[in-house]
Amino acid sequence: MIENEIAYKALVSRDPRFDGIFFVGVTSTGIYCRPICPVKNPKQENCRFFNTPEAAEKEHFRPCLRCRPELAPGSAPVDDGQRIAYLIANRIQESLIDDDANLEAIAEQFEISSRQLRRIVQKELGVSPIELLQTRRLLLAKQLLTETKWPITEIAFASGFSSIRRFNESFLTQYKMPPTKLRKEAAEHYEAMVFTDTSTLQLTYRPPYNWSDLLEFLLRRMIKNVEYITNEFYARTVRLDKHKGWIKVTHAPEKRALMVEFTHSLTPVLPVLLCRLRNLFDLSARSDLISDHLMKDRRIKAIVLKNPGLRVPGAFDGFEMAIRAILGQQITVKAATTIASRFADVFGEKIETSFPELNRLSPLPECIAKATIDDIAKLGIVSARAKSIIALAKAYVAKELQIDAGVNPEKTMKELVNLPGIGQWTAHYIAMRALRWPDAFPKEDIAVRKNLGGVTAKEAEEISQLWRPWRSYAVLHIWAHSTQI
Repeated sequence: MIENEIAYKALVSRDPRFDGIFFVGVTSTGIYCRPICPVKNPKQENCRFFNTPEAAEKEHFRPCLRCRPELAPGSAPVDDGQRIAYLIANRIQESLIDDDANLEAIAEQFEISSRQLRRIVQKELGVSPIELLQTRRLLLAKQLLTETKWPITEIAFASGFSSIRRFNESFLTQYKMPPTKLRKEAAEHYEAMVFTDTSTLQLTYRPPYNWSDLLEFLLRRMIKNVEYITNEFYARTVRLDKHKGWIKVTHAPEKRALMVEFTHSLTPVLPVLLCRLRNLFDLSARSDLISDHLMKDRRIKAIVLKNPGLRVPGAFDGFEMAIRAILGQQITVKAATTIASRFADVFGEKIETSFPELNRLSPLPECIAKATIDDIAKLGIVSARAKSIIALAKAYVAKELQIDAGVNPEKTMKELVNLPGIGQWTAHYIAMRALRWPDAFPKEDIAVRKNLGGVTAKEAEEISQLWRPWRSYAVLHIWAHSTQI
């Protein structure tokens, strides 16, 4: 629960670090805002504070048209209950659930009952899973109505609604106005837009945000032809379900946001696309909270101070990232990048894009599962590693293994190390990036042990207890300090 006195002081300060941590509903207007909203501060007695937009909308508050709550950065988990709730929320978003059957499947992934799942989400987020999904669909629709020139019919389906009727009914019920009225409200911005083959949306973050170091990390691990990364932007080919296209991401520090340009071929899977990009660029992290916690340990306080806004780069595609991790075992980052690019050229499907540098889709697990050890080994990959890659692909295709943000990290790491050729370091690295687990810790890592004074893996594990639940961030700080990122 949010303490009203503290929340009101934060609201009055308009400190951007509180953006996304809470939302304020104003009883005199029936509207809810972000704490950075430029409107005049309401009286304290008229304020109600909520942890999420979903909780505010459940109490019948409407989103502000000026500060636009749908653009607020998400809240990172601060304890186990919240961590589980946000992992579940991520899976709900990815799965686009519509019924209890899909909800049961998500609950099963966490080894809990659907009743327990509902209780966790209700307790931590203040809404039911269906209400959570409904609000996220409506907020995405609101963003599309404001930032694009798309027809309303297209917006309805792009935001996840199964019919125009359900979209209109939901919008009218929740916001007390039809979608067409919001489109008219944004008329000036709308008229300035130009029709192209792509559209651009913004994804916000809570500053500070170290864009340059994150981009450098990804650049060193770039899979050529699948990804195209410069000092200014990140671009890649995309395949989500049957939809193919490309995206380009740039930084807009004045907006505290990343600008995402995407081809319209990806419109039907837009909610999933945006969710994956938030994970890739770690946009929901609480840098202030994480840094304050890590600096309690004198061993790493100085390096944390030197790198404000550090994020843990995620993975756009969990399977792709896991393959890349296996290919990088016991060789340099540069060598692994060369082999990963060669691997994608052979097993990835060709695609035409607006960038000559982007001409391959990431290899499908079904394709890799059918390959032989010799097919992979002839690319310069040792047989043992080829065997690991094929085993990983077969387990993934058989749905015996999931490598996505939101799955149970402890369970998945156990499943990974049971595969041939995958050890604890690789499992934790995959958990850190693909599973978005903030407490992953590859204790065997040489750079980590060296920076802690040449300790053993067991001693590193003991030291790392002070960093929990943010060990992934501590590791990234150490890697950055070691210039081995």
